[in-house]
Amino acid sequence: MNILLFGGTTEGRLLARELSANGHDVTVCVATELGAEELAEIPGLTVRTGRLETQQMARLVREFALCIDATHPYAKIASGNIREACRDAGVPLRRALREESPIPDGCMAFASAQETAAFLAGTAGNILLATGAKELEAYAALDASRLYVRVLPTVESIAACERLHIPHSNIIAMQGPFSRELNEAMLKQFHIAYFVTKDGGGPGGFDAKVVAARAAGAQLILIRRPADAGENWADIARDLGRKTT
Repeated sequence: MNILLFGGTTEGRLLARELSANGHDVTVCVATELGAEELAEIPGLTVRTGRLETQQMARLVREFALCIDATHPYAKIASGNIREACRDAGVPLRRALREESPIPDGCMAFASAQETAAFLAGTAGNILLATGAKELEAYAALDASRLYVRVLPTVESIAACERLHIPHSNIIAMQGPFSRELNEAMLKQFHIAYFVTKDGGGPGGFDAKVVAARAAGAQLILIRRPADAGENWADIARDLGRKTT
């Protein structure tokens, strides 16, 4: 089967590997070069790099028998565009979605970065933002010297930090997921009082963040996932099975 798969996530890589090994013709769309690098070891894939405009996506989808959305659980806009493109093209769509984590005891949860920033405005102490570069503007009203930002090591991510005037000494440009030990070391090194994260589930190292925050005495703050529904990646791979001639 000719399959188009969106996503530079763990689920996307696992699905791409399994489907390709089972004889399917798989094209994977990733937004960044980092995503492409992680797919390089999987044989038989076609990889497209770069964000697609809605019209580009709609034209691309029409070339395939099936589309799989394996983007990040928080990629609400991308998932919406994929759904719209598939609906307009009449192409079947399946959503690979990692399991949601329960909210840990003692964790504060907010619906958005904006709500989180409003709460943090009334606090004191250093903040570690481990939510990526896309929503940094929500924290523009906070004292930038309080903000320690963990982002992907890309030009775009660093530029987003610079636009917010984050001190370069406060920028942690690394690719995760991170172990409990490394999370804890960062929290202690920078005297973090508030650790802001998203629910990346097991593949995103969420459990390690929970344990590290407790050990370091930092308040864990969770930005809740947007509402979504999907399937486990392994179920999709099993259902599609091996390509038959």
